[in-house]
Amino acid sequence: MRVLAAMSGGVDSAVAAARAVDAGHDVVGVHLALSETPDALRSGSRGCCSREDAADARRAADVLGIPFYVWDFAARFREDVVDDFVAAYAAGQTPNPCLRCNEKIKFAALLDKALALGFDAVCTGHYARLVAGELRRAVDADKDQSYVLAVLTRHQLAHAMFPIGDTPKPAVRAEAAARGLRVADKPDSHDICFIPSGDTRTFLGSRLGVRPGPIVDAATGAELARHDGVHGFTVGQRKGLGIDAPATDGRPRYVLGIEPATGTVTVGPATALDVRAIEGARPVWSAGVAPAARFDCVAQVRAHGGVAAAVAEPTAGGLRVELREPLRGVAPGQAVALYRPDPAGDVVLGSATITATA
Repeated sequence: MRVLAAMSGGVDSAVAAARAVDAGHDVVGVHLALSETPDALRSGSRGCCSREDAADARRAADVLGIPFYVWDFAARFREDVVDDFVAAYAAGQTPNPCLRCNEKIKFAALLDKALALGFDAVCTGHYARLVAGELRRAVDADKDQSYVLAVLTRHQLAHAMFPIGDTPKPAVRAEAAARGLRVADKPDSHDICFIPSGDTRTFLGSRLGVRPGPIVDAATGAELARHDGVHGFTVGQRKGLGIDAPATDGRPRYVLGIEPATGTVTVGPATALDVRAIEGARPVWSAGVAPAARFDCVAQVRAHGGVAAAVAEPTAGGLRVELREPLRGVAPGQAVALYRPDPAGDVVLGSATITATA
């Protein structure tokens, strides 16, 4: 089988490519150039896609003895991931750029090009498993990335390979060292790759400018402070609200809601963050077809954590999820991923983009 190995320059994708070679596949390595200013996207363990990363990927390919190329996807990445991220925050949403990158870049733009060139599959270093066509959680629960892969369609999963999903991260590093791969001890990338500083508010402010509005108390409607733009807030946020006076009960305030049209940020107590129902749009079903009726599942609303037993039901072009126990910090723009409610709870059933909560 002809396999295109996406090599980010990190240890995970290098070992994944090595395992594809060991399996007897005809493997070609490719590094995706996602930044129009690559030197600006790596700062220690923050960021990715720098010239350093491309060089690390090339060296790994040389050790494996496979052809290696760099493909320029910078314009597509800017449009589908970065611009989408900025627009979502401007609309009062909380997007997940890693999820969008998997959906639009690695398993749309990259996979489409790979198939057009005669490859059978795209291999990545994601921590997830494919078993009999089903997407499952990784063995290493701390590294599991099935949540950000739940946007993949049945067609995309049929042409995907996740060779390291059955291995804990320490063992992956040990294997890389044994193979002579210099990236064995390279730090993992953290935060958002195109914001290497980690300062999301400043990044968004530089693109959206000042859009002042009030911060109001949910109970009284009183204005508590002013802000420079709703892009600086997300549902569930506690710090950085800029409110001088404490709440009357002395307890912390949290962001409960964001109204971009008026620029209003509503704050209140933690108990008001409880969500028992989720509405979603653009559902993707891993099996290729939507369930015919209501079904039991396990819902997850963040990459790590935010998990609850639930009942889900397809609606006209969307999805409704009723949680059996409340979750907090659930924001429009995030994804809700659904898992099979068996004891293992590791089979992905589908996902949707959260549009509303109750």
